[in-house]
Amino acid sequence: MTHQATAAGPAAVTPTTAPAPPRSHRHRPAKKRGRWTPWIYLAPALVVLAGLLVYPIYQLGLISFLEYTQAQVSGGEPTTFQGLGNYRTLFADSQFWQVLLATVVFAACCVVATLAVGCALAVLLTRIRALPRLALMLAALGAWATPAITGSTVWVFLFDPDYGPVNRLLGLGDFSWTYGRYSAFALVLLEVVWCSFPFVMVTVYAGIKAIPSEVLEAASLDGASQWRIWRSVMAPMLRPILVVVTIQSIIWDFKVFTQIYVMTNGGGIAGQNLVLNVYAYQKAFASSQYSLGSAIGVVMLLILLAVTLVYLRLLRRQGEEL
Repeated sequence: MTHQATAAGPAAVTPTTAPAPPRSHRHRPAKKRGRWTPWIYLAPALVVLAGLLVYPIYQLGLISFLEYTQAQVSGGEPTTFQGLGNYRTLFADSQFWQVLLATVVFAACCVVATLAVGCALAVLLTRIRALPRLALMLAALGAWATPAITGSTVWVFLFDPDYGPVNRLLGLGDFSWTYGRYSAFALVLLEVVWCSFPFVMVTVYAGIKAIPSEVLEAASLDGASQWRIWRSVMAPMLRPILVVVTIQSIIWDFKVFTQIYVMTNGGGIAGQNLVLNVYAYQKAFASSQYSLGSAIGVVMLLILLAVTLVYLRLLRRQGEEL
């Protein structure tokens, strides 16, 4: 009996110690199908985006390489291929570089002001009671939901030299905000910040609420001021969120059109308040130089594409933290 049990022992253990059989090839197609599953769900949206974006961008780029003015639109003259001629004309125009510089500076000021106001109000939301917090949130979301043309019209009325209440409150008399170049840009900047800061405020506030309260309490117990807590504790922990709102603000503010066009009546006196979007509109539709307007649009597209690529790269780096 003992010999039989001993002999049977290795036979009983053998199946557990034998190497596992190779994986069946039947699992590989399932993996491949799993890789394509997200794209199948995204396919309808991608088709719509392709129709709304790809074809217009193709037409924009095509027209920028042609001689396409009112004569070609009406059929009076044939359309001719210009190659890079429109871009050479555009880059040789000193006004284009002035407008580009003004656009970059104006967008930078809008982004900095929007981030400052949005972050400050986000911190304020964490310090006030529930009812004032709700009122501030509703007011901010109301400003965010207001259409740009409506908000711009309201701001023009508020700062009107004859009927606006702001000049009366400040004792400025009949001072015209849209007459001077810098005062007009400042007025537009205020309106852009007014309709842009709610996104930053809500996003940063959500990020602050995700920070463990023990970290903030420890910083307060160590004697850190509110500014030091923000700079040394909150800002580093909110860095991924701040990257997102900064890049998105750059994209939005760089292509401002409605506020400038409405509040400065198409770009200000003698074009002193032009930005690239309004400049392209004037070239394409006011001067009927559709090819030059398209070339400006392509330049803006390339600049924003570069910013977007930086944005995506930063998102990829911060992917684990986001």
